[in-house]
Amino acid sequence: MTDLAPGRTVLKPRPRRIERGGIRALFPLVSVLRTAGPLWRLLPAAALAVLADLAGTGLLALAAWLIARAAQQPPMGALSVAIVAVRTLAVTRGLLRYGERLAGHDVALRGVARLRGRVFGALAARPPGDDARTVRDADAASRLVADVDLVQDALLRVALPALSALAVALAAFCGTFLVSPPAALVLGAGLLVGGLLVPALTAAASARSARAGAALRAELAVRTVDLLDGAADLTVFGAARRETDGAVAAARRLRAHDRGTALANALAAAALTVVQGGTALAVALTCAHTGAAAVWSVTLPLLALAAFEPLTPLPGAAQRLMALPEGARRVRALLRPAGPAAAPDIPVDRARDTAHLSVRDLYVSHRPDGPDALRGVDLDLPPGRRVAVIGASGAGKSTLLAALARFVPPRRGGILLDGTDLADVPEAALRGAVSGALQDAHVFHTSLRNNLVFARPGAPDAELHEALDRAGLLEWVLSLPHGLDTIVGSDGDRLSGGQRRRLVLARALLAAPPVLLLDEPTEGLDPATADAVLADVLTATRGRSLVLVTHRLEGLDALDEVLVMDRGRIVRRGTPDTVLAG
Repeated sequence: MTDLAPGRTVLKPRPRRIERGGIRALFPLVSVLRTAGPLWRLLPAAALAVLADLAGTGLLALAAWLIARAAQQPPMGALSVAIVAVRTLAVTRGLLRYGERLAGHDVALRGVARLRGRVFGALAARPPGDDARTVRDADAASRLVADVDLVQDALLRVALPALSALAVALAAFCGTFLVSPPAALVLGAGLLVGGLLVPALTAAASARSARAGAALRAELAVRTVDLLDGAADLTVFGAARRETDGAVAAARRLRAHDRGTALANALAAAALTVVQGGTALAVALTCAHTGAAAVWSVTLPLLALAAFEPLTPLPGAAQRLMALPEGARRVRALLRPAGPAAAPDIPVDRARDTAHLSVRDLYVSHRPDGPDALRGVDLDLPPGRRVAVIGASGAGKSTLLAALARFVPPRRGGILLDGTDLADVPEAALRGAVSGALQDAHVFHTSLRNNLVFARPGAPDAELHEALDRAGLLEWVLSLPHGLDTIVGSDGDRLSGGQRRRLVLARALLAAPPVLLLDEPTEGLDPATADAVLADVLTATRGRSLVLVTHRLEGLDALDEVLVMDRGRIVRRGTPDTVLAG
């Protein structure tokens, strides 16, 4: 919201530089297409597309020859083969086109489904601190939908039309050359202008237009998301009208841009039509000037017209080709490995009952060139040990939990799980040993039951009720008309802040890992409820290791150690009595 935050910059995509990058700009696109599936599977669709366009071109040329030859009143036997051929081409053209659409869409849609699954898996597997997981919701949706759809565009609207146009142009040129070489040269020049020059000019214009359009769409997407998500705050501060006007203005700028793009496309189509008509007229004049037979003087101009039909999609294909590499780069960036957390093993290994976690001289930085969020942290957590971490906001408490969960990598020092470096522990083993409720834990747009059971698949209702009871939420859930099947809304927006927090806590308790990480589990609760929930949590985790981040000092006497953090360092540690007394 630019009006509310003057220093804020609207997210804009990187400029597309394919017009200067040459063929190298297509490398990411080829890589993504290969990820979607073997490219040879497109060969049957390509063959059918070429045959269908050849049949269409041949049908018009042969029909023209048949009419012109029939006007000379030859014996019927001289026309019988052409009559049969015209009928055959008329029937097979439709069948070939149907087969091409069926085969092409089958390959494209399978590739889109495969690639979308890979992209979703890559997004889900990225650690929360990774750049790919911190994209805006609208950007993540764009990568899953619009960018992945580039596979369908690249195959059906770029590759196939280009192959068909090339095959028909070569066939028409060769056929014309056998009858009249001068007419063939004229036809070849027209095909080069219509098949290369017009699409190239369209591509150059669309490259500049695409950059402007992408920026306008990004601005409109950001403003729309902010209007929807921040409606209440905008209304409270009286800024709703101003932000709405800004979004409307952005939509109008985008509409004006799209009208300009549509006009450019119409001009490209008109230019191609002019070239088509001019070429046919030039071929006819050449045939008349060179004294070609009357039949060919009629047939060759109509063949020229027919040869341009497969060229009609090329300006649109060139325009799409300019937009594809940037989307391919975005998809390819997501598919790159992101370290140990990028390839989770499924299912989670819950075999171990205990785990020993130790931290030695740990330094963590959120950015390579940024300051350290953790500096020289040491922590030993043998089985059953329970530790509280307290400190002011920004002291590094949540970063410590993220490091223990392997969501941020150490810059220096190390973390060991049962003597093994945490970076070398398989994902399944790590998630079975260390989990919990971290900062900004997500609540899914589904039922209460489904928000719980993915922490322990197949858990019966009795276990779900026990976890909810420990989190202080069971009485409320049982009072609902649909109980555990109540839908909680997007990110739990149908729950209060305290209910949402306790649902996340119940999910962590249900998982029951050997090492439980909890970040402010009682935040947003009244003091009496917070004390009761914390007491139940400590009872439920007896015999298991616990790292509890909290601002509250009440109820910590049941823990083994309290760490006080400030500016990324542990500045004080000891038993609860010792630390809290000081």
